Amino acid sequence: MKAVGLLVNVEKLAADPDLARLAREAVSLLEERGVGVFVNQEAAVSLGFPARGIPEGDLPGRVGVLVVLGGDGTILRAARAAAPHGLPILGVNLGGFGFLAEVGDRKVGEALIRLLEGDYQLDERMMLQAQVLRHGRPVKESLALNDFVVTKSGYARLLRLRTEVNGEHLATYLADGLIVATPTGSTAYSLSAGGPIVHPDVDVIVLTPISAHTLNARAVVVSGSDVIQIRVQPVGAPPPPAVLTVDGQEGFPLDPDDEVRVERSPHSARLIRLGRDGFYSRLRAKLSWGER
Repeated sequence: MKAVGLLVNVEKLAADPDLARLAREAVSLLEERGVGVFVNQEAAVSLGFPARGIPEGDLPGRVGVLVVLGGDGTILRAARAAAPHGLPILGVNLGGFGFLAEVGDRKVGEALIRLLEGDYQLDERMMLQAQVLRHGRPVKESLALNDFVVTKSGYARLLRLRTEVNGEHLATYLADGLIVATPTGSTAYSLSAGGPIVHPDVDVIVLTPISAHTLNARAVVVSGSDVIQIRVQPVGAPPPPAVLTVDGQEGFPLDPDDEVRVERSPHSARLIRLGRDGFYSRLRAKLSWGER
């Protein structure tokens, strides 16, 4: 196997001494089996092997698989970087919810051995790409695994968002914002805003308004091949500022009349699966659904 990349959440590393032990054990296990290891630079310095450290942005181009030690947020960040390289990701949950992670911290050694032996499956997850158009010219492009969200920034005032699907007017929402989610993202912010849960294999995109100022605004499920266009229309004087967020982690300020164009990305996230539990078992466990 080509070298393994280890992406360690440095904030959790500073807060949890046990994570350092876990990361060092992972590096030792891989080295003992003759596998090269690279670690994101900040974490490598903290762990005591700076020679193995390379900038986080360089990891996807240097390794054959990425092992992520963190929570869902770290996995989302890794997925955006890894997808253009077709790089598989194994997530180790050190956060709270851990919906995207495959293993817990107590099973890292076993998981790495199975990884090296090729005893795993790959889940291909749809990703979205967004382009911000200002006066008809692109000023920002982004990739997301969970969602893109057009939302207000800092003011308790509503946005007016004209939304089209393939050029056909769907609705003009007066709302706190609008979520455009993948099936993977349907269990994230979209779910909290009242959107449906969608199996990751279903080829759709979910549009979920946030706190719409009407009783008849509902989430809409459109085809995975559709193109969604959202225009931020000025309302009030001065109009409230808006922002485009990417997986809840990156933000880009929007001007009045900016257009956000969202569609399926040609890239997909490749998540390594080791267990036999399917989506519904994971859903039941993570959302603590009761049984009768």
